[in-house]
Amino acid sequence: MRDLASSPFEAAVILGGRRLGLHEVCAVARGTPLTLDSSTAFRQRIRRGAEVLTDCIAAGTPVYGVTTGYGDSCTVTVPPEVLQQLPVHLVRYHGCGLGAYFDEPTSIAILVTRLNSLAMGFSGVRLEVLTQLETMIQQRVAPRIPEEGSVGASGDLTPLSYVAAAMMGEREVLHQGKLGPAAEALRAAGLTPITLMPKEGLALMNGTAVMTALACLGWERAEYLMRLATRITAMVAIALGSNPKHFASGLFAVKPHSGQQQVAARIFADMGATNQENPLRIQDRYSIRCAPHVIGVLADALGWMQRDIENELNSANDNPIVDPESGEIYHGGHFYGGHIAFVADSLKNAVANIADLLDRQLALLVDTRFNNGLPSNLSGASEARASLNHGFKAVQIAVSAWTAEALKLTMPASVFSRSTECHNQDKVSMGTIAARDALRVLTLVEQVAAACLAAAAQAMEIRRRRGNRPPRHMPAAMLAMLDEVLGVCAYVEEDRPLDAELRQLCAAISARRWTLYE
Repeated sequence: MRDLASSPFEAAVILGGRRLGLHEVCAVARGTPLTLDSSTAFRQRIRRGAEVLTDCIAAGTPVYGVTTGYGDSCTVTVPPEVLQQLPVHLVRYHGCGLGAYFDEPTSIAILVTRLNSLAMGFSGVRLEVLTQLETMIQQRVAPRIPEEGSVGASGDLTPLSYVAAAMMGEREVLHQGKLGPAAEALRAAGLTPITLMPKEGLALMNGTAVMTALACLGWERAEYLMRLATRITAMVAIALGSNPKHFASGLFAVKPHSGQQQVAARIFADMGATNQENPLRIQDRYSIRCAPHVIGVLADALGWMQRDIENELNSANDNPIVDPESGEIYHGGHFYGGHIAFVADSLKNAVANIADLLDRQLALLVDTRFNNGLPSNLSGASEARASLNHGFKAVQIAVSAWTAEALKLTMPASVFSRSTECHNQDKVSMGTIAARDALRVLTLVEQVAAACLAAAAQAMEIRRRRGNRPPRHMPAAMLAMLDEVLGVCAYVEEDRPLDAELRQLCAAISARRWTLYE
């Protein structure tokens, strides 16, 4: 087993002057060190962008959010003598977020995504802004960011205001596991509150950093769930005595979705399929023989999802855009999170289908009409105690509840655009809501997977103990995982509460503790 949550990569992630991968965002969130590019060329580029804005202010050139008000107030000119106060007001009046707070790793991921965008050099911020964010990440100074309040254009304004405020020494942060005032945490980290220049509040807040960070974290969880669902399907198929030829390469050669083919090949190998003969049924029910077709959708979608997430991650997505080479200033809408919204809506759909698949597999395992000789509800009780014991009956009910909730949340958020802010923001992405929904769906499906993993291990152990069509010729990895799962959720002979053990399995899934198909 491995524990990625407590074993960050050894090499530091270098940010700036290169394309950042979503895996690197997730690694830094877990504790991998991060450092800014130290090259002279990178630092000069950042300085040139800030100088462009300084020159514009000196020349009296109108620049949105720098010499004007925000949003629909872009027609209001701000007098030069109060320009310095403009970003402070922006940060403060957006301090209206509500709901639960993002945890520390998620807040750190948000800092990474915001820093990477600003480090492209098209935002007109000073190097001091970047180094302040860099040190906050290094010292794990995580702003306390409420989850609710963003429509996903003009970017994640309200949640990102908590990042800007923390940099100014305002509001609260988590530091070394403790919640406290931002000013105290900055001081402990060797930092002083930053004084934002006219564009810098807007540059910090007017972008897609929150939804993109959530998408990075969600993608990694979904990719692991895809692998885990494949392994669980193999375990269930073995326990049911299923026909291994449902997963044969010759069958899948004629339907060439590559992810689907990979899932089928993995199940076939897990079953030790070349050594299994005489299946109980020539043709299994859909939740078994069509499992590669369900899991394969997610497997194939992950590729384009990663492409779109990483394109957004490596974009300049605030407004206005400042070209440090030409000095041109472009007013546009790169804060719009449409690609992330579509990824998140699609991700929760594909992942919820995994829950539905596993829920149906568990329904087969617990029902004596369909489980090919396994005891009712997978109870491991002796014959004399069978009438008292109900095994996984309640677990199956709970799985049904988690699955239903996951399916309910698949309604796409991106189609619920709301016109807001005096109809300036009259078409918005809802990307942050979609990403939050996706993370909730992932949590529910991880719970389904944990329960189904325990049930599949119980079913396989029943076969092994009773000599009733025992699993034969399984690869060592399958046998090892069976024993590891039973080490967490022991064989259920007499009824007992299983919630603590299921939570342990959820934690193991969250940590991606099992190496699957690498």
